[in-house]
This record gives sequence, structure tokens and C-alpha cells, in this order.
Amino acid sequence: MRKIIGIGETILDIVFKDGQPTAAVPGGSVFNGLVSLGRMGLDVSFIGEIGNDKVGEIIQQFMVENNISTQYVDTFPDGKSPISLAFLDNNNDADYSFYKDYPKQRLEVTFPTIEENDIVVFGSYYALNPALRERVKDFLDYATTQKAILYYDPNFRKSHIPESVKLAPAISENLEYATIVRGSDEDFKNMYNLEEVDKIYLQQIKYNCPNFICTSAARNIELRTNSITKSYSIPPIHTVSTIGAGDNFNAGIIYGLLKYEVTRSAIAHLDDPTWDKIIQCGIDFSANVCSSYNNSVSKEFAASY
Repeated sequence: MRKIIGIGETILDIVFKDGQPTAAVPGGSVFNGLVSLGRMGLDVSFIGEIGNDKVGEIIQQFMVENNISTQYVDTFPDGKSPISLAFLDNNNDADYSFYKDYPKQRLEVTFPTIEENDIVVFGSYYALNPALRERVKDFLDYATTQKAILYYDPNFRKSHIPESVKLAPAISENLEYATIVRGSDEDFKNMYNLEEVDKIYLQQIKYNCPNFICTSAARNIELRTNSITKSYSIPPIHTVSTIGAGDNFNAGIIYGLLKYEVTRSAIAHLDDPTWDKIIQCGIDFSANVCSSYNNSVSKEFAASY
């Protein structure tokens, strides 16, 4: 069985609606998608960090319950596991406050074995953070050498705009590593101050990675490759929370790549019908997550999909 290996932050999301806490769920952008893929019964490992505390115990137990290997999680003795407060607005979009206390030494773990056509997921500030950059690059170099599929979601938040110039070289390197780039229109507005998909693709993405998916909340999904330019509409759904929507769109795409047995070498030549089926998986996963306060697809969805 092909493996899925994600590297990133895991955090306890405490969700507030109308000023009151409504849920506490382990999260993190790469982590959310991995939980969904673990629930689908796939071979999933997570590389990350937690504190030796109650929050860390909650996260680790949650991983075990959702079929994610905890072997590559660094449990640090100094500092505390991170938490976030997610405040939902009237549209059920979240505004975050983060609380973190990491030690100086980070990510002191052995990396898992990667084989050809395994899928590696990376992104967010975690993949840019100067404190972790060399360690992350070591992992991405290894994954590239092993001919894995590298799936990159920049997930670049507004709070990092002041650092965008300093982080630009690392972003560019990540795009070069990537086999597929999936980001939201908001990511590219924050990174490049660009809003038109074709400009984003032609000016920033295509030279580094020709396979590009851009999502825009409830608006169209845009696909760009060397041979395909295509838009996909999203059916209207009743949204409870958008936390994890993009992360689980990623999970659906990764599930589709495995379901339709897409290899690294085949991605450059995928035809329209195969992309259509893969994108539909992304839409389905994302829609399920938006219908609850959970950060990942429900176990009922996973069992029936």
C-alpha cells in the first residue's frame, strides 16, 4: 500500500460561536487532512511536535483513534502543546488567536521511510519557519530523491504578510519541490498581491510546478496544468464551519490520486476525465467537513464513501 506522510503543526482548536466555546478538536492544516485519510483506512504517518502535557496527550490519543502513526511525533519536555482559539463569524468563517510555547530544539525525530509514489503533504508557515527550515528541507530533499509525490498547500495567512519578502525564497523553494500546488485565492493575494488565477499561475507557479489547483471559498475551483485550463463549480451547501475546508479538499485530492492509481510520472499527462474524478473527491471531502464543527470528515462519511 502506498503511504501518506504529512509534516506540520498540530494544535488543539477551541472553537467559539457567539462568544461561547462549542468544540475542542485537535487540528493543524496538514494534520486535519491526515485525520480524514486515516479515517479512510489509508496508511498515514504524521511528523510533528507536541508537549509532554494534557493537550499533547489528547492529540496523541486522537491520532491513535484515527489510524495515524505517532512514531514520528516529537514529544518535547520543555514548553507546552500549542492551542488556538477559533472565533466563528456570522458566515461561520474563523478568526484565530494562537498560543504557542515551543522549546529551542525542534523536530528531533527520525523521518519515516519513503518509497516511490508515496504522497508527502507539507505547507503553511510550518514549511517556511526559519526555526524549522533546514529540518523541513532535509525531509523534502529525501522525499524528492525517493520520487514521492509532493503536495504543497501554502496556506499563507494575513498575519504573515509583513514577513512575505523575507519568506519569499523559502516559498519559491517549496514550489520547486512540489508536484502539485493547491492554494486558495486568499493565499496568493497575501503572498503576491495577485488575484487573477491565470496571472498567479503564469507569473508565480507554472515555472516551478506546472500542476496547480486554486480554490476560492464557495466560488469556482480552478485547475491549471501544462495541457488543461478548467473551472469547476461547487454545489451550494449548508455551512456550519469552514475550519478545515481547504485542508480536507487536499485530503480528497490525495484520496483521488490513490483511488485512481495516479503515479508521480503520470500526473503530467492526466486527462480531463481523471482530473474531474479527483477534483470531485476534493469537493466531497470539503463539503462533509463544512457541515459540522469537526476539522475532518466524519467516520460515517469515511465508511460510506
